[in-house]
Amino acid sequence: MNLSYLLAKRITYSDIGNKSHRKSNINIATFGIAVGLSVMIISVCVVTGFKREVTSQVVGFGSHIQIFSYGSSSSSFERSPISIDDNTLAEITTINGINRVAKVVTKPGIVKTDDDFKGIIFKGVDRDYDWSFFRKNIVEGSVPDLSNSDNRNNIIVSSNMAKALNLKVGDDVSAYFFQQQVRGRKFIISGIYSTTFSQFDDLFALCSSQVLQELNGWSRHYISSLEITITDFDRLDPITDHIRQIVGNKFDDSKIIYDVQSIKEVYPQIFNWLDMLNINAYIVIVLMLAVAGFNIVSGLLIIILEKTQTIGILKALGMKDKEIRKVFVVSAMFFVGRGIVWGNIIGFSIVVLQYFLHIVPLNPEYYYTSFVPVHIDFRLLIVLNLSVFLFSILVMVLPSQMISKILPAKSIKFE
Repeated sequence: MNLSYLLAKRITYSDIGNKSHRKSNINIATFGIAVGLSVMIISVCVVTGFKREVTSQVVGFGSHIQIFSYGSSSSSFERSPISIDDNTLAEITTINGINRVAKVVTKPGIVKTDDDFKGIIFKGVDRDYDWSFFRKNIVEGSVPDLSNSDNRNNIIVSSNMAKALNLKVGDDVSAYFFQQQVRGRKFIISGIYSTTFSQFDDLFALCSSQVLQELNGWSRHYISSLEITITDFDRLDPITDHIRQIVGNKFDDSKIIYDVQSIKEVYPQIFNWLDMLNINAYIVIVLMLAVAGFNIVSGLLIIILEKTQTIGILKALGMKDKEIRKVFVVSAMFFVGRGIVWGNIIGFSIVVLQYFLHIVPLNPEYYYTSFVPVHIDFRLLIVLNLSVFLFSILVMVLPSQMISKILPAKSIKFE
């Protein structure tokens, strides 16, 4: 077995000297490393959790990428109609990473009851629309089955809207649309959904796109936008650029130019806020590394001072400074290793409890979620643990240089 390891183990667990005093100081250093790493793990899991949760909510309402008429505002829902020919649509769907495309028609309107009214955006979708996001957030009723023509007047509204207008599943509701003349339409509430994005809940009601096309006087191949979802959010920018290359120089049959925008460009304020969370996580990690570094240095210095006589004896026996430093670095790695293990146990325990029990609540009006979301990215956490371990080794280099200044003649008499 390696001599440095044997000596390091002997030094760490020996009964020589003031064992209780040394152990208490080493335990404090170990505790500091554990707390620092656990805070880093929690910070990384919270930031990645926030990004995933908020992104999934925004994408659920607006998809990853949208194609609409050039000159229309991304925040406007009264857009000029566009048509997407089959060849262009096929070229888009064959891009690696594209999950689904949906033809969407949006139209502002007013929902009116006997006692009140509310302005909303009607989002019309067809029978192939992916309802998974809204199906997950349905609290009453169900999403409409648009493959059945009998359901073409069915609509889902948010719980905020239902409470404001005193609506429930199965109720008839009148909607009015302002064009050259006011046009009315009757809808039936088939479902009520609720998300933590109140600004979207107050805005959208989903119905059949065919109804809105008829109200606009459009044929079936005219839409307000084409919504595209992808499989990997990290590839959002290159896929958006690829789609721009396909449709950037094309006109539809009405000579309208296409515009392509990613969800980051449609809602920049939300994604800028998420990017700021990364900065907060970096600051926490740097501060915790500083705390851990201080504890590692102090712990190693304590071991060296406690074993000054041992160092003198090893030097007198002819052991080189480099080998002695290696012994004490390995010895320090014992308590660093314990700190890393306990840091992972504490950090993961808190993250798992928050994931299942939602212990820490939030105000969804400000944070877009009702609790602190967490997500465990094992690759990222492995990198974090390796970084802390390598940082610990680098930090030990400086205090270990103190060994070369210890003289055998004086250190053997040291008390």
